[in-house]
Amino acid sequence: MVNQDDILNARILIVDDQETNVQLLEQLLHEAGYTHVESTMNPRQVSALHHENAYDLILLDLQMPDMDGFQVMESLKAGTMDDYLPVLVITAQPGHKLRALQAGARDFISKPFDLIEVKTRIRNMLEVRLLYKQLGRYNTELEKTVQEKTAELRESEARYRSLTELASDWYWEQDENMNFTQISGPVLEMLAPQAGPAAAESGDGQATDSNENERNRLLATIAARQPFLDFVYNRINADGSHQRFRVSGEPIFSQSCRFMGYRGIGVEIPPQK
Repeated sequence: MVNQDDILNARILIVDDQETNVQLLEQLLHEAGYTHVESTMNPRQVSALHHENAYDLILLDLQMPDMDGFQVMESLKAGTMDDYLPVLVITAQPGHKLRALQAGARDFISKPFDLIEVKTRIRNMLEVRLLYKQLGRYNTELEKTVQEKTAELRESEARYRSLTELASDWYWEQDENMNFTQISGPVLEMLAPQAGPAAAESGDGQATDSNENERNRLLATIAARQPFLDFVYNRINADGSHQRFRVSGEPIFSQSCRFMGYRGIGVEIPPQK
């Protein structure tokens, strides 16, 4: 929310080639309590003044010699990265109102002035402008926070992988289709199709009855999207040699609770002497 002090401390620029109009608007704004009011009768100065002072509101007369209000708005748009043009145009020509709005003005004041209407439109526009600036600051802070949290998450993931690599023979990650996406160490050689979590659903390979039971248990765990800790399975190689592995894994879920795959670690169990 915008409080009263923020509105009264807003920076306002009056642009009009008629000194009497400038004096009238300055008096009106000062009596209403506004504390930062400036003015110029030279429309060519407006873009530079706005670039220097970042006005919250520009009261702009449309009918001026040498450079009219429409040209001033074009110079303002060309000289700023802000997509919100804080211009309240002043015009005695009803046909100019729509054109001014299409050119980027946010509102208009008709001549001759209705002082109550002028004060109301100025206040309303300042409130919208300051809310817009608050939203911009909030989005900037939010983007910064997201970047910081993303960097922290990546650092945490890097530490996690480093620790798991030190504590195990291999580390892996798999997507929702159980395809490998990250591997460290001889994962593919150890997690062969006949025994590995990635291919537990395929059922291929030449396994003993004991290996088939192990795969079925692992399959049920994966299908239930549950973690498994120190799961031991056996593998009979083509040359008849026997290997045993201990593997642990956990499912990965997105913030919306969508299953995204598994990650885990594993070691080969040395043969017993």
